[in-house]
Amino acid sequence: MSRPSLSMGKRPSAAAATVSRRVSAGARAVRAAAGMNRRAASARERAALLLFAAAVAALSAVAWPLVPFAAGLLPDSLPVERLLWGAGLAAVAVGAWKTWRGRKGPVWLGWLVLGAWGAAAAAVAGTAAVAWLLLGSPGLDAPERLSPADLDAIATRAFAVVAGLGAVAALVISYRRQRLTEADVAREDTRLFTERFTAASAQLGDERPAVCLAGVHALAHLADDAPTRALRQMCVDVLCAYLRMPYDPEPGPLPGGASRERREEHRRRSREFAALREVRHTVLRVIGDRLREATAWRGHHFDFTGAVFDGGDLSGARFTGGRVDFSGAHFAAGTVSFSGAVFAGSRVSFRGAVFSGGTVDFTRAVFSAGEVSFGQAEFSGSRVDLGGARFSEGVADFTGARVTAGRLCFGSGAPASGTPPKGLREAAAAAPDVVRLPLEWMSAAEH
Repeated sequence: MSRPSLSMGKRPSAAAATVSRRVSAGARAVRAAAGMNRRAASARERAALLLFAAAVAALSAVAWPLVPFAAGLLPDSLPVERLLWGAGLAAVAVGAWKTWRGRKGPVWLGWLVLGAWGAAAAAVAGTAAVAWLLLGSPGLDAPERLSPADLDAIATRAFAVVAGLGAVAALVISYRRQRLTEADVAREDTRLFTERFTAASAQLGDERPAVCLAGVHALAHLADDAPTRALRQMCVDVLCAYLRMPYDPEPGPLPGGASRERREEHRRRSREFAALREVRHTVLRVIGDRLREATAWRGHHFDFTGAVFDGGDLSGARFTGGRVDFSGAHFAAGTVSFSGAVFAGSRVSFRGAVFSGGTVDFTRAVFSAGEVSFGQAEFSGSRVDLGGARFSEGVADFTGARVTAGRLCFGSGAPASGTPPKGLREAAAAAPDVVRLPLEWMSAAEH
């Protein structure tokens, strides 16, 4: 299978171009981070409101006998129906006003204070009305004249009302100040993330391998610290994009009698290749380390479409969500280890991948949920070892896989167990010398 190649001398410029495109996309995503944080906060507020409503509904159901009792306390002359209609229309008006204000930007502080005063007055009036009803709706006797003690009581209550309104206003102002402070902190976090992301991406696109390695680790730590899922995904995308860049194969041995210039050139290319391979293997190792532990990296999307693999360690990784795409990838040399990996909820695709050399190790892997597709994959030289793997029904699919050379082994050491993947028996029938199935699966196929 022919693949695009890139000479080692041109690799840094391609890396810089790819990383530059990723940085531009990342910058746009970072600029939207503050808005995403606000939307996330709104989602939390809506969830809290729904939880509150559910709690009120549950409490009402438990305390339902109190409703007829309270209704019996209402005087016959009280226009209950009109009051309920008024309360409903008031709620609709408040909702419409909030929707309109939400499109106009932040609410003026004065409106917030007035609204808080109105809510406080309504709460006090409601409490007084309930108390009046529970006391049997006693009549109010207007005094003929006010004594000095009555005037003093009125003044005292007036001062209490003013103090209460001032306290409510102070609470509103404090709440508004807290929200502004949180917004400033979010903007500062976004600015710092942007600076770190730009620096790490520039390192990854550097010509010097040591600087590239530093960029890999910097991006990984930046993803660990990302405040939102979208920003973490952006860091993951840059790391995966580095692996998708055109990648030259390892320089072959020189023919006998090669000139000194050719030997020097071969030595230089070999060193450059080894350095670049170390960076690529480090990217895979960093991803594997995060997926082995219960980190926030799980559930993200990993796009390895068309990447060339000549080694890498993803052993023990847990693919429990998101998409992992190896479509069209080329496993050309070395050992790529998925040993002990768990596929439990992700959509993993090896569709159209080419296994032409080296070893791909799936020993003791667990295919328990999600989708793992090897459809249309080409097994033409690699040793793909799935000994000891466990398959649940309907998870793995080998429909349309082409097996011509190499070894596709399900029975070395401890045999694979569970339900045979879909399409595997057809592939084994087409190349019985290449595909090795467990005896249990072969017996089931014969019957």
